[in-house]
Amino acid sequence: MRVELVTTLKRQATKILSELHSSKEPVLITEHGQPSAYLVDVDDYEFMQKRMQILESLAKGEQAISRGETISNVEAKDKMNKWLK
Repeated sequence: MRVELVTTLKRQATKILSELHSSKEPVLITEHGQPSAYLVDVDDYEFMQKRMQILESLAKGEQAISRGETISNVEAKDKMNKWLK
């Protein structure tokens, strides 16, 4: 992973962004020698957000199953049909 100082980002933002878009490699921005932020490509960020939503939904589903909060396939289809109308 590439690491850049915040001052370098200020001076060379266009160059760093161009390289980020072509390499798709995140850039760790540091301030006073400490990690401060990650700079990531927009498409990669949106993909990560969608993946996180899917994983959170799966976790919620697994928790519901473990609590016995399930319905039959027929009930699910009926609910979906009502919801989609």
